[in-house]
Amino acid sequence: MRIAIPIFAGITALDAVGPYEVLSRLPDGEVVFVAEVPGPKRTENGALALTADAALTDVPDPEVIVVPGGFGTRGLMTDETMLSWLRSADATSTWTTSVCTGSLLLAAAGLLDGLRATTHWLELETLRQFGAEPVSERVVVQGKVITAAGVSSGIDMALTLAAAIAGDEIAQAIQLGIEYDPQPPFHSGSVATAPPEIVELVRARRSRLA
Repeated sequence: MRIAIPIFAGITALDAVGPYEVLSRLPDGEVVFVAEVPGPKRTENGALALTADAALTDVPDPEVIVVPGGFGTRGLMTDETMLSWLRSADATSTWTTSVCTGSLLLAAAGLLDGLRATTHWLELETLRQFGAEPVSERVVVQGKVITAAGVSSGIDMALTLAAAIAGDEIAQAIQLGIEYDPQPPFHSGSVATAPPEIVELVRARRSRLA
């Protein structure tokens, strides 16, 4: 099973690496990082580079698509090279998935029309602009399309996908293998539970980066 993760400049590293750590452990799974032009792609803060070993055109029909997010998705929402590849790859994929603002690319490609979908909480209304029905859920399954909320939820999405592909036992074994047992020190991982001043702090920080 070929699993394509398209990457780009301005990616959020965990959006791609979290699902990679899960899906690379699937029996007979092959994960390939792809990009319009192969080579290193810097994360949104520039401190880390992920490398695409193949061009989008080298992997036209993966069984699984995992679209990560990051500030770099903004420019790609009108990039017909990326959007055309997503449409074409989705036409034959078994699963089409996203993490964080990666769902905005799926939506911009017309792949979420009329579907319930999620993304980072700061961008939920942007999904609506592209014809999706935004929901504040960590993982949303709509047929073969699975969208995940912000960043860390990509691990949850990948485990959900692993169970659908290989069964609950394999997915649980992968979860144990990576020791994914979150016990965060704060109860502020969701806009629904974070103190109002923390929500506003995140909004302010995002505005400065916009």
